[in-house]
Amino acid sequence: MAQRDMSAPLLDPSDPTEPLPLSMGDPAVCILGSGDFSRSLSSRLLCCGCRVVVGSRDPGRLAPGLFPAGVELKTQREALEALSECGGSLVFLAVYPEHYSSLLALRPLLSGKTLVDVSNASALNKDGPSNAQTLAQMFPCASVVKGFNVLSAWTLLTGAYDGSRQVLVCGDCPTSKLSVLSLARRLGFAAVDVGGLGASRAVEEEPLQLFPSWRGPLVATTLLFLLFYLYSALKYVLLPYLDRGENNLHHLPLVTVNKALPTVALVLLALVYMPGLFASVLQLYRGTKYKRFPDWLDHWMCVRKQLGLLSFLCAALHGVYSVCLSIRRASGYMILNAAYRQVKADKADSWVETQVWRSDLYLSSGILGLGVLSVLALTSLPSVGHTLNWREFTFVQSAWATSLCSSPSHTSSSSDGTLRCVPRRTSTICPGVRAVSDPALLRADWPVPPAPALLLRQTEQDPKRLGEREKSV
Repeated sequence: MAQRDMSAPLLDPSDPTEPLPLSMGDPAVCILGSGDFSRSLSSRLLCCGCRVVVGSRDPGRLAPGLFPAGVELKTQREALEALSECGGSLVFLAVYPEHYSSLLALRPLLSGKTLVDVSNASALNKDGPSNAQTLAQMFPCASVVKGFNVLSAWTLLTGAYDGSRQVLVCGDCPTSKLSVLSLARRLGFAAVDVGGLGASRAVEEEPLQLFPSWRGPLVATTLLFLLFYLYSALKYVLLPYLDRGENNLHHLPLVTVNKALPTVALVLLALVYMPGLFASVLQLYRGTKYKRFPDWLDHWMCVRKQLGLLSFLCAALHGVYSVCLSIRRASGYMILNAAYRQVKADKADSWVETQVWRSDLYLSSGILGLGVLSVLALTSLPSVGHTLNWREFTFVQSAWATSLCSSPSHTSSSSDGTLRCVPRRTSTICPGVRAVSDPALLRADWPVPPAPALLLRQTEQDPKRLGEREKSV
């Protein structure tokens, strides 16, 4: 960039859409309270060039060096008097709501000031007025603005490098609210005006929420997993035991879980795109797109991103579990049993062209599907999606998503049972070979994998060792 371009300001001072009433030489900002939040906020304000006056009930008890150099420590009354002398109006109340009554003696000094309430709710869905509304009733001559409560003390210290961190602000006085919004932008945060003081209850409860938009998708994912897990356990563990006396309980921790995960991933992926089809049919039926969707459909469409990310999680876990199938102890026993049977059958070549093609198509389509799903999951994240324009985003989420047709081909390529995760007692390392110790169950049409070279050498040296080992296994 040319040197003359560097001299141009990034923001136009005359632009009315970016009001910045605070500048490097503007009045002070007062903070009542000397806790962790007060210290972090004072450090952040000081770095932005503001004069900071902290009011404490007993400044003498504060340890030296607790606040950064440049912060003025005074009593609460002295801090408010200093703020009035320099013409400032912003007062942050960094005290607990139950201590608001201790500020009633300072009501004359707080008259005409902008009180920024940074407290949070003590519980969700609590009846009665919010903390900000209670404060407005206690100080009717002041303007109360709710804000900065969604930020922690740690975020205030490190948030300079996180400009996407939102600060929710609400208040009834437009002028006071505008000054708080401007200060939040100056501190490097994304200020959001959420309305009047009546919205303060929702703002105060925001830090107490625990994944509110993830509850439905998580419940659906858990129920689907339990359903398919129980189905696989009944089909591949309980029924073989009742029918043939096979003990497959060792499949429950790994193999059965790996059977349920891909099914859950495909169902969740279908749930991502299904509400869009319902919405299109509904709009065609109504003949207009300007009518509101039903509540159930509207909520379903709002959680599509969560369903897609959970689908990606199940698919990724399925890939990890599939890799781990080959390193478990049961797979080693199955390979040894298959090698013994091949040597005993005197079969040197067990190559089956059909199974080779199916296994390669199975793995290739699965890897491709997981890769496409990874791209869709990454682009759904706000930090990645914001870097794409609308055409790019729709291309990835719609046109690129058509590549997910490889997922059904991944499933169909294992439909004959040769590549499934140990159907009955079939080895995943040697597809199609059942690990049985009874020679009477050995069928001639079963494909037998090649035996290890070491085992062949041992049996050639001592043919009796083969029978002894097979009996022991």
